[in-house]
Amino acid sequence: MERCYYADYVKTFVSKNNDEILGKLVSSSNFDSSIFQKNAWQEEINILKNELALFPDGFIAFEYTIPRVGKRIDNVFIYKNIVFLLEFKVGESKYKKNDIIQVIDYASDLKDFHKESSSLILVPILVATNAQSEENEISINENNILTPILCNRTNLKYNIEKITKYFNPHLIISPNRWIESQYYPTPTIIEAAQKLFLDHTVEDISRNDAHAINLSKTICSIEKIIEYSKSNHKKSICFVTGVPGAGKTLLGLTISAKHQYKNKEENAVFLSGNGPLVDVLQEALAIDNSNNEKINKSTSKRKVKEFIQLIHHFRDDALSTNEAPIEKVVIFDEAQRAWTQTMLSDFMKRKKGIIDFKKSEPEFLIEVMNRHKDWATIICLIGGGQEINTGEAGLMEWFSALHSSFPNWDVYLSTEIKDKEFLDKDAILNLLPNAVHVPELHLSVSLRSFRSENVSNFVKYLLDADKEKAIKFYETLKEKYPIFLTRNLLTAKNWVRKQAKGSRRYGLIASSGAKRLRSFGIWVQNKIDAPKWFLNGFDDVRSSYFLEETATEFDIQGLEIDWAIVCWDADLRFQKEHFEYYKFKGTKWENIKKEEKINYLKNSYRVLLTRSREGFIIFIPEGSPSDETRMPTYYDGIYNYLLSIGISEI
Repeated sequence: MERCYYADYVKTFVSKNNDEILGKLVSSSNFDSSIFQKNAWQEEINILKNELALFPDGFIAFEYTIPRVGKRIDNVFIYKNIVFLLEFKVGESKYKKNDIIQVIDYASDLKDFHKESSSLILVPILVATNAQSEENEISINENNILTPILCNRTNLKYNIEKITKYFNPHLIISPNRWIESQYYPTPTIIEAAQKLFLDHTVEDISRNDAHAINLSKTICSIEKIIEYSKSNHKKSICFVTGVPGAGKTLLGLTISAKHQYKNKEENAVFLSGNGPLVDVLQEALAIDNSNNEKINKSTSKRKVKEFIQLIHHFRDDALSTNEAPIEKVVIFDEAQRAWTQTMLSDFMKRKKGIIDFKKSEPEFLIEVMNRHKDWATIICLIGGGQEINTGEAGLMEWFSALHSSFPNWDVYLSTEIKDKEFLDKDAILNLLPNAVHVPELHLSVSLRSFRSENVSNFVKYLLDADKEKAIKFYETLKEKYPIFLTRNLLTAKNWVRKQAKGSRRYGLIASSGAKRLRSFGIWVQNKIDAPKWFLNGFDDVRSSYFLEETATEFDIQGLEIDWAIVCWDADLRFQKEHFEYYKFKGTKWENIKKEEKINYLKNSYRVLLTRSREGFIIFIPEGSPSDETRMPTYYDGIYNYLLSIGISEI
């Protein structure tokens, strides 16, 4: 991919014929540019020649690509060791909020993911060509990004001179090296899905640095297993493990996209029992695809469902026939959350009227893929400590089904599957003595928290009450990945709003058991509309940006936001150097004693504390001595525990 359509030093740019420059832009865009786009480029060329002529040593680039999701910056101007990012709105007479957010996003993406920009001063500039002149205040944040500069067609030169007089950076920029810089993007799962669905490729959307290389190794390993199964007429199942945020869903979507369009004999589908995840991804893909393909959203949504489906719909389709499904490759996200026999049998009786259904969800799903006469591959994505609901089977049901009913299947296991985060009993492994253990089937590095790969380790030890190790991992991440503590919800809201730049998403999240936070407006029993919460903008009261509706672990598992307020209630307390687990029932808290339910609650907080890509703040109320359900002692223990780890209060 060419990084830009046209680039040169200003002294050469101003001397070139406008038609020659325009021709280069049109040819670089594969000649599919609209008249509107050509006219906009012509206007940009004229304005830039007038405004930049006094900076002959500067370097100008048109349509510079930000690879994460194929965004292009109208112009990059490098001068006096400062990078100016220009977003033109030709003919626009106002500086619109969404346009300002757009250019802030460019600067934030470059700062976070573009190697050559990490230490440079970046200046986002919105050029609304017909707008009135603004006197811009020059201010710079801690990441060396200036507050957006607002310009029109006549004052770009003035503002560039003003900024270059204000700053005199000593770090010398090589324009060609900047243009060709390595780029380590870490997209949200929504962005990644959009790119994969439209382009059917994982190129340019995932990190490829040494710390995250095992994602590509895992994909390669799975592809070899699929090819071996196909060539040798085998049926195979892979169990892929990974720490929270390691890219399991991205891996599954990548394989689904690749095989979905490979040929008719090799269809693939990504299946998940996570309703909010499927709803959000289907909605995002349908909107994106309908915009690109110029088709209505309902048509687009039908196409999207070939790529990603709710696992229950796949199961229900299989109940209506004894034929094999069209898919030869099926990816089950969060496979450890599949239903037990008891749970599925009860559901079938209540909802489907099927009296004698005696299979667990894993057994039934393997049986469906076993209908194929030649080959098939199942890929089970396993998250550590992710079971958060009653009736979720863990790995026991998968292993038992393979042992008792499908001994002919080839089984491939991650070498880390024996860890207690994935397998609660080592003896389960004895059910599959012939399984092949593959090191590449484990994803050990968190990609979600791109500023620090140690967030999942920190959260693990924090919840294990292993204070010494929690402190150790907190020390490794606190500089780049901010975590703070507050006892004032308004303070928390102001903090996330200040941290989030451009369209970076922030929101309120809390445990589904946090029922005594309702006095603060944190009402976990009020279910959010997940697609609207995760996708809609600043002007929609249902979106996460309004900080009014609270997402629980059930809403946000498998998804992420950039900045979070994690609201901590008295359901998980810290007393005498250990955690205590409670459920609010009726008018009082009841102690949880069952190990299974203790794990569900612990995992709920694990999910909440690993959802943020850039950082989070924990809100712990002070409690009320006059309310027996919100006594200060319920909250002080966890507050003091987090302080003792080193987390600062604001």
